[in-house]
Amino acid sequence: MKLADVDPFIGTQPTDLPQPTGLAATWWWPKPQIGNTHPGATYPLGMVSACAYSGAYPTGYGEYALSTEGVPPRMRERPVASGVTHFQQSGTGAIRKYYNYVRVTPMIDRLDELGREWEITEEAASPGAYAFTLSNGIRGEVTVGPKSAVHRYTFPETADARLVIDLSVGGLDIPYGATVPLRAHLESLDIGQAQGEIVVEGTPLALHMEADTPHWRQLLWYDRRLMPGGRRLDFDAIRPTTMRPFGLMWQGSVTAGQTIELRIGFSLRGVDQARANLLGDCPGGTGYDARHAATRAAWSQHLDPIAVEGRTDAGAPDARTVLGTAMYHSFIKPAIAPNESPQWPTPGPYAFDICTMWDIYRTQLPLVSLLAPERSADLANALIQVCEEEGNFPIGYRMAKGSDRFSRQASGLAHTMLADLCAAGVPGIDWDWALVHMLADLRRAYGEDFLTGGRAEPISHTLDIAFAYWCTARVAERVGDARVAAECRLLAGRWRNAFDPGTGLLRESTFYEGTKYNYSYRLTHDMAGRIALAGGDEAFVAMLDRFFGYGADPVVQPGVNPSGEEMEAGYALGRFEGLNNEPDMEAPWAYMYAGRPDRTAEIVHAALTNMFGVGRGGLPGNDDSGGLSSWVVWASLGLFPVAGQDLFLVNAPAWPEAGIDLPSGEHLRVEAVGFAEAGAGGGPRYVVGARFNGEDLDRGWLTGSEVRGGGVLRLELAARPGEWAREHRPPSYPSEAAEVTRRL
Repeated sequence: MKLADVDPFIGTQPTDLPQPTGLAATWWWPKPQIGNTHPGATYPLGMVSACAYSGAYPTGYGEYALSTEGVPPRMRERPVASGVTHFQQSGTGAIRKYYNYVRVTPMIDRLDELGREWEITEEAASPGAYAFTLSNGIRGEVTVGPKSAVHRYTFPETADARLVIDLSVGGLDIPYGATVPLRAHLESLDIGQAQGEIVVEGTPLALHMEADTPHWRQLLWYDRRLMPGGRRLDFDAIRPTTMRPFGLMWQGSVTAGQTIELRIGFSLRGVDQARANLLGDCPGGTGYDARHAATRAAWSQHLDPIAVEGRTDAGAPDARTVLGTAMYHSFIKPAIAPNESPQWPTPGPYAFDICTMWDIYRTQLPLVSLLAPERSADLANALIQVCEEEGNFPIGYRMAKGSDRFSRQASGLAHTMLADLCAAGVPGIDWDWALVHMLADLRRAYGEDFLTGGRAEPISHTLDIAFAYWCTARVAERVGDARVAAECRLLAGRWRNAFDPGTGLLRESTFYEGTKYNYSYRLTHDMAGRIALAGGDEAFVAMLDRFFGYGADPVVQPGVNPSGEEMEAGYALGRFEGLNNEPDMEAPWAYMYAGRPDRTAEIVHAALTNMFGVGRGGLPGNDDSGGLSSWVVWASLGLFPVAGQDLFLVNAPAWPEAGIDLPSGEHLRVEAVGFAEAGAGGGPRYVVGARFNGEDLDRGWLTGSEVRGGGVLRLELAARPGEWAREHRPPSYPSEAAEVTRRL
């Protein structure tokens, strides 16, 4: 994909898509109908982002307030900003850490006006850059590097221009959303140079600033009052009740059209490293243009590996923008920041903004692992380091003290990523070290109940932990520990303990953002056993058909502030959440294990054509750090990763020609023969035959080694399903359940 294919504004406003038709009209959306993305400047998997700040939920950008279900209510009547802040979330929901530190505000008003919101006009965004005009006449542009940000402001003519840095701002303007620094230090070094550090959420955030402000005054300020002659501000114990804004300001005159540039290096390890990061991020020059060019080049490197061609229909340009933007969103998070851990002093891998593994482990992490395995190794090593230092693999990890395990969502998810990387032979990971921590993590928290009682509650954690043991067995086999591998495979068989044999569904329990139906169709390592437990192929397909709404009436989606009764009625449908949320996003591919790839084709087609579009309302729900967008990428290519199993399921792609340039230098090409004819009526396309590297392929999957080895996957499409892949099912790995200590 190309930079021109990306629209960073997609997902920044409430869902605005055509009324769903057909199967998609029966899907019920429980989560907020907004992408919760922001258009700010980002660097691929980098530490820093920067965007106009309105205080809105959850990124600090936009016009909408806190919402956990339905259509989000308005918080602002129009796009406004009080400046530019740094470190934004990407498409997340209620995760409690909202960042937005170090506000930069260009002003032609008195300092007393700091915090005022100006209307935003003339916004522009592309990968690595964001620009806007404030109603005070100032044009702002910002770009970022991995650990830095560069601002450029163009002022109208005035004798009293200001560039104000506010270190007291953090979080959002929602109840309980603001962040107050605990301690702070700010120091004016020389003309146009300053440094400082704030401790927020237990983490020290240091910055080194350099401003091109010839003949301007450089002043510290406190409580919106200047401190002439002052060179330092130190606060040892800030409290919410005594909090007053503080920061630095440059002040002077400008002619019309004059630009002022500000460069900021960030670090979680002190001001000296912040300065080094600024210089290191800009080897070709520290100015805006040089930094912007380097960041655009980095984005091109991450977007270029995937290319699609061949569509000539009227919807092709929009489909290309949807896919290009999905690729872009898939590479914003997690924030990989080597040598930046504020919690332990040793150098090495570090990552934060993992919000959360539950959102990204099925789709986004496999995409990063395939296209940028060295970045995946960095993340994997960072997770292992967290486990060594803090005792558990995190489910989420923030720029805050200690991991946020957010245990309600899931357990054992890091094991899935590690198993895939191990199977792929990704270098740079000590697998003996990894295995030690994989085992230790599974024996803690919910894992203790799983070991002593045979299952864990909430019951979905039983599936998580059983699959994590299966993934751990694969790593144990890699390092040659047959005893551990056998023990883990035995424990992996306890997935059965999560199910009620009488219904073929998960046992009654509590479920995070869903019901037992949303969690009952995940892709386990023993899908053959799962289908047998449900009563066989026909019974399992019938259950899936009910779940996906075949023959059901259209539903009404929740509106603004939906009532409890309305939400309960929706959940009672036991229906697919329609890519509005994560729990069931892999479920469309469960049909393939029951010999019904045609059903998978129908559901994926309905989702791609009804649930995604261009414009600011082009997403059906929270993008969740690329978890949703990466689903779009895979579905468009006609492949879907079975996370943890190093397996890719094959389906009809959304383009006649698709290609993936692999890091090894190989190329995987997907050709869809009969694409236009099969979709002439607007309905789904079915794969009726396949060849891989010139040989017939009668199965609906490729192994990871086949995908990474490249070649040509040639798919024959038709408007009606055939017999392809009905007999040869994707592999299953049965295991006997270990003895349990109590009757289930």
